[in-house]
Amino acid sequence: MDSIFTPQKITSDLLPQPFGRRGKIWTAILCAFCLVGLFAYYRQLRYGLSVTGMRDYVSWGIYISNFVFFVAISLVGSLITAVFRLLNVSWRTPLTRISEIIAVSAIVFAAIIIVVDMGRPERFMYLVIYGRLQSPIMWDVIVICTYLVISLMLLYFPLLPDIKIMIGQTKSKKTFLSRYYRWLGNFWKDKPAQVRINNKAITLLCITIIPVAFAIHTVTSWLFATTYRPGWDSTNFGAYFISGAFLVGAGGVVVAMYIFRKAYSLEAYITNKHFERMGRIIVLLAALYLYFNLNEFITPTFKMKKSEASHLNSLFVGDYAIMFWFAILTSMIIPILILVTHWGRKPLPVFIAGVMVVIGAWFKRYLIVTPTLLHPFLPMSNVDESYKHYWPSWEEWAIAMGSLAGAMLIITLFARIFPIVPIAETIAERHEKLHKHD
Repeated sequence: MDSIFTPQKITSDLLPQPFGRRGKIWTAILCAFCLVGLFAYYRQLRYGLSVTGMRDYVSWGIYISNFVFFVAISLVGSLITAVFRLLNVSWRTPLTRISEIIAVSAIVFAAIIIVVDMGRPERFMYLVIYGRLQSPIMWDVIVICTYLVISLMLLYFPLLPDIKIMIGQTKSKKTFLSRYYRWLGNFWKDKPAQVRINNKAITLLCITIIPVAFAIHTVTSWLFATTYRPGWDSTNFGAYFISGAFLVGAGGVVVAMYIFRKAYSLEAYITNKHFERMGRIIVLLAALYLYFNLNEFITPTFKMKKSEASHLNSLFVGDYAIMFWFAILTSMIIPILILVTHWGRKPLPVFIAGVMVVIGAWFKRYLIVTPTLLHPFLPMSNVDESYKHYWPSWEEWAIAMGSLAGAMLIITLFARIFPIVPIAETIAERHEKLHKHD
């Protein structure tokens, strides 16, 4: 079977394709969401944070929920690219570039959404001028920037052999893309010395990104855990955030796998085997995250300290109960029930489970932020009724949706310009399999 996959056929199958009608409509929709988000941000810059639904108590709203979500899903880059590569997982090849572009787009918008949340973006310079290492926010800025740089390099270095192929494919054309390919990788000659250095650099980056990835999620959790509020005063938050990030990252990858497989007819490269194995990984990660959720809620529920009681009641049976149980069911319990069966690990059920994981994870991040802020240790008194509730304004929804659309737009445009499944690695992998069979 592998003998029919000649280098010419693999290259032809995996070359980026121009947008068809559906692709153009999809891109136009994403651009429209981004433009509406930019208009909403213009209004926020002009009129201040008063256009949002945030008040003195809920000063972190949907923006920080989005930030935590983006940081979480970005962990997939270190899971698929780094961990799987270091463990020499042979079936990872079609998934590495998908996971890495998800990681890069997510971490870019995590950084952007933090600036949006500041209200006055010029104040970001104060972190540079007056930054203090005692502040967890300063740690977050450092690890996010470091993680972004390493993720970009992990995206770029394995891409170099494919850029050489793209240069060869567009050599006779005088287009912007042909010039762009040459600018990115004209120096790459595919010489043994270059390949050896590149492989060493990729291995070093894979080793480096794992502790950095753990650091970014741990530091993000510390932004909450070091803030003295009911529901956040927990030593469990680091592991709780990391396990949730692994889960939503894996869910995001299977969603992207399915969409690219259908859109570009990649059934021969992203096979049922990949969905079956990613389904098993999601079951493991969902079970692990469910354990940390039980650990996070059962202990304070058993003690039921007065300061925690109001917060927990709002989650379990109060105003946020529907959202809370929806998030628990869709992000963990139902995906486990689907994927634990052999039938459930077929491509479509895995895709559905992945969508549920991603949607449930977003609501889970919203629940980490908002209910806690509405239940401070000192009860609210002598304040307007609007301070006791939080609902995002249309500007907040527009900016949040615009940021999600922006991340998907980066992924969409990347797939139009570069091969979403590595060509050179796939050719090498098929060649190696063929020789083993011989």
